[in-house]
Amino acid sequence: MEQGATEKPYRFGLSRNVFFTGLVSLFMDISSEMVYPLVPLFLTNVIGATKTAVGIIEGIAEATASLLKVFSGWLADRFGRKKLLMVLGYATSALSRPIIAASGTWFQVLTARFIDRFGKGVRTAPRDAIIADSTEQSRLGLAFGFHRSMDTIGAVLGPGIAFVLLYFFVGNLRLVFFASTMPAVIAVILIIIFIKERKRTKAEKEAASQLPRLSISSFNGQFRRYLVVIGLFSLGNFADAFLVLQAQNLGIRSELIPIAYLAYNIVFAASSVPMGILADRIGLKNMILAGFLVYSAIYTLVGLSTQSVHIWILFPVYGIYKGMSEGNLRAYLATLAPSQQKATAFGVYHTIVGLMLLPASIIAGWLWDNFGAGTTFFYGAVMSALAAVLFVVLRVGRH
Repeated sequence: MEQGATEKPYRFGLSRNVFFTGLVSLFMDISSEMVYPLVPLFLTNVIGATKTAVGIIEGIAEATASLLKVFSGWLADRFGRKKLLMVLGYATSALSRPIIAASGTWFQVLTARFIDRFGKGVRTAPRDAIIADSTEQSRLGLAFGFHRSMDTIGAVLGPGIAFVLLYFFVGNLRLVFFASTMPAVIAVILIIIFIKERKRTKAEKEAASQLPRLSISSFNGQFRRYLVVIGLFSLGNFADAFLVLQAQNLGIRSELIPIAYLAYNIVFAASSVPMGILADRIGLKNMILAGFLVYSAIYTLVGLSTQSVHIWILFPVYGIYKGMSEGNLRAYLATLAPSQQKATAFGVYHTIVGLMLLPASIIAGWLWDNFGAGTTFFYGAVMSALAAVLFVVLRVGRH
């Protein structure tokens, strides 16, 4: 029996693990989002890196570290210890903050970003599996929507804190990077104290010991077709760093970039739970298809933008897309994955997404340097539209 079948609601109809996992993500995202929107500005304005270099850094960091996601997911299914993997992953990411603060070259920034994403690779699949195992299937949209909402509330607070620090300390980016270490440490402490992993029964241990080797061949055709769609979409879903660069490109001052990012995250946070609840009612599949189409429309408009006011409008709209998509893509995956291989399934999913980010971001940077910003975003729009078509043609799932 899965944990979600016996665990009593703790807060807001959510289990204890889901509630505190949301708090963990809130504090880690405060840390991450104090750093993330400023990294492309740090690279281009302070270190002097090109747009292509920004794409390479983001792509390599995400793609290389993402190889760990499927491995850590398989380890979690095979041996348990999901909580331990979460602690190791979040602690590793916390260690990256001082490194980026002390960086003087783009290669050092790459190293810091790799360490950060290495930690994310270790923690993501076990964390998502804990959420899925602690939730009844009829409430998966709510659970993952809550997690994404808490994650994004942290992403609201992070840029706000960064803006305050930049305002009072006259654009000192390195100070912001150092300060981001504190909420990351709090996230690790919360896992250690509050996340409770259920001990597996003898039967569950025996079933886990007979799990197949690390391979997607043990998953059914519906799951594999879903991965194909996600892979195609992710090939055009390049790093959000390019949205930050487009904001600066259209005249938004560097110190105001965190505010634009803040507006995006406020909408993302506010829409995640309602969109999760709506997806539970209308069907996760319908919500995912709508998300692909909305992404395509938004990136088309970003590519056509000619004034800073366009970005001020489109950043919050992009937050609506994130609320529609982020949690529900994972919730839908949970309906396709075998119960004994949920962590592996999430690991495979996140690995595909991360691996595709490398070519996606390199292509995006190359298109920008050679053909301009508009071409970069038109490319993303086309790939998302193609993913929507493929999602329908392949008839993924039955939900």
